Amino acid sequence: MDKLSATVVLPERFQGARDDITGQVGIIWQQTKAPLIVPLLKVLTYLCLAMSLMLFIERVYMGIVIVLLKMFGRKPEKKYKWEPMKDDVELGNSVYPMVLVQIPMYNEKEVYQLSIGAACGLSWPSDRIIIQVLDDSTDPTIKDFVKLECQRWASKGINIKYEIRDNRNGYKAGALKEGMKHSYVKHCDYVAIFDADFQPEPDFLWRTIPFLAHNPEIALVQARWKFVNADECLMTRMQEMSLDYHFTVEQEVGSSTYAFFGFNGTAGVWRITALNEAGGWKDRTTVEDMDLAVRASLKGWKFVYVGDLKVKNELPSTFKAYRYQQHRWSCGPANLFKKMAVEIFRTKKVNLWKKLYVIYSFFFVRKIVAHIVTFVFYCIVMPATVLVPEVEVPKWGAVYIPSIITLLNAVGTPRSIHLLMFWILFENVMSLHRTKATFIGLLEAGRVNEWVVTEKLGDALKSKLGPKAQKKPRIRIGERLHLLELGVGAYLFFVGCYDLAFGKNHYFIFLFLQSIAFFIAGISYVGTFVPNS
Repeated sequence: MDKLSATVVLPERFQGARDDITGQVGIIWQQTKAPLIVPLLKVLTYLCLAMSLMLFIERVYMGIVIVLLKMFGRKPEKKYKWEPMKDDVELGNSVYPMVLVQIPMYNEKEVYQLSIGAACGLSWPSDRIIIQVLDDSTDPTIKDFVKLECQRWASKGINIKYEIRDNRNGYKAGALKEGMKHSYVKHCDYVAIFDADFQPEPDFLWRTIPFLAHNPEIALVQARWKFVNADECLMTRMQEMSLDYHFTVEQEVGSSTYAFFGFNGTAGVWRITALNEAGGWKDRTTVEDMDLAVRASLKGWKFVYVGDLKVKNELPSTFKAYRYQQHRWSCGPANLFKKMAVEIFRTKKVNLWKKLYVIYSFFFVRKIVAHIVTFVFYCIVMPATVLVPEVEVPKWGAVYIPSIITLLNAVGTPRSIHLLMFWILFENVMSLHRTKATFIGLLEAGRVNEWVVTEKLGDALKSKLGPKAQKKPRIRIGERLHLLELGVGAYLFFVGCYDLAFGKNHYFIFLFLQSIAFFIAGISYVGTFVPNS
């Protein structure tokens, strides 16, 4: 009998304790909600709506510019003088400018042959071009492979230089800077840069050099990227959609309106005098390419983007590689903005409108606001209004503006418009990572200068996995879990359940879908999986 009473009484006590805790939490919530949580959430909502409007106006403006460019057919060849390079009987090949081609690489086992072969295949007078391979590899075996490949091309009569250094100081910027110090570079007029996975077509120089040769005010000619592995997995399709918008719209608008845009770090040709006048390569941030572009623009130099000229390259197809890349691409611009905002405002060589364009449109809206508002508004604030019904998000801010922004983004990749919902969910997930990186850059916190080279697989995936490429290999749990993504996923799922049971906002379908996307990313079940051996 005593045992029976114990089994009955103890659960009742636990039940009472649980009710007490629940009641106390409810009381605390009610007491803090009106004086603290509601006003705070209202302020965040207004800030997010303001940032949404900034982004919306920026996207609409760029969309209008693109429509006008298409209507009037304003191509770079019409805006600037462009004539094919011609032979001169008296001067011979000396009429052609001397071109340096730089290929920085680091342990690029899978793609070094492709990039070196493509660079050596560039059509240009053989005595007026130098191929410079800047090998920072730490793996001695890969280093030997790259050196042998350079020797193989040298034996065919190609003027190719294999350059190494004792350290990796400054990473890519350090390698490019060191490469410019060699004596033979003094004779060069222009430098073309290709990352290790880029494969330019043979006519690349014939199509870019005339812009520089006939227009002394132009410092940079940038080509578009063409992705060879866009169809490898759903993650690469999502990347293609984002990057196609960047090239089709952002770069095109910058080039046609203010003759300024961010150098993409590869698939471009620089005038060496402009590069030197801007101060050369600097390693103060992880976006040395953007740093150089901004400094050159402040000196009054102009840039040209040639969207019809495409260079093959590879998208990161593993989630780990993509996360590292996005950290660098989000943290670096924010850090550069912090370092250069005052310098941009004070410069006297460019007009006020260009200063405002660089500070507000290029940096603030596209590199900071775009990341923060995507995560904070759609993944934190809007879901929070379900729990705090006193705060309402107007329909234009919750539905109309994001819908228009999303549709405008889809114009870059029409073939993937049916994947728009997946793209929205994926971009919202990645906005967490980008927002964190943005604040690290602005605050110059721990990982501000972290540089992890984006892994390139080349044909390695096919050779390792063969026809069973979709089979997921075993990976240690610790390497796959991302607690922030899982935490946000749990928050969205809880809010979705609350909205379904008690709410009136009817956000639960979006909340459940978005929470699933966060959970999937949280366990790294995204992209291609490659076994270690």
